[in-house]
Amino acid sequence: MNIFLNGKQQQTSATTLAELVASLSLPAAGVAAAVESKLVKRTEWETFPLAEGMHVTVVRAVCGG
Repeated sequence: MNIFLNGKQQQTSATTLAELVASLSLPAAGVAAAVESKLVKRTEWETFPLAEGMHVTVVRAVCGG
């Protein structure tokens, strides 16, 4: 399916938000995800379904200056 990830169109085989985030090889902590500009709690990622054309934003917190 095609989704928009961080503003760019991307094809994915992920069916849930958890699968999508796992496919990005990000660390387990310090990651947040929003779908259609609404924050999705990490506890909901496993059951949050993705659909064709969804806009997903995934961000990673970083420290430094």
